[in-house]
Amino acid sequence: MLVLDRSDPQQNMARFYVLAVEPTLFGDAALVREWGRRGSPGRRRLDLYGDLEEAAEALEDWLLRKTKRGYRIVLQAGRGWEDLDRTRQI
Repeated sequence: MLVLDRSDPQQNMARFYVLAVEPTLFGDAALVREWGRRGSPGRRRLDLYGDLEEAAEALEDWLLRKTKRGYRIVLQAGRGWEDLDRTRQI
C-alpha cells in the first residue's frame, strides 16, 4: 500500500491518494485506489486485472502520474514493494 499526499496551503489544497494491490477471491488481482480531501472519507475504486503482475504495473503507472502532479509518498507498507521496480528511485 502506498499513501500519497499533496498539500498547498496557498490554494487550500490538502489531498490524499492511496494505491494498493490486493488478491481477489477469484484468483485475479485488484488495484485499489482511494482519493479525496484529507480528513474526508473520499472515493474508492477497484480495477480488476488478470494477475498480480498486471495490477502492479498499473500501480506503477498511477504512481508515476500522481508524482508528476506533485503528490509525494508519505507511507509505504506491505510486502514486496521493493521488487516492483528495484531501479526506481522516488
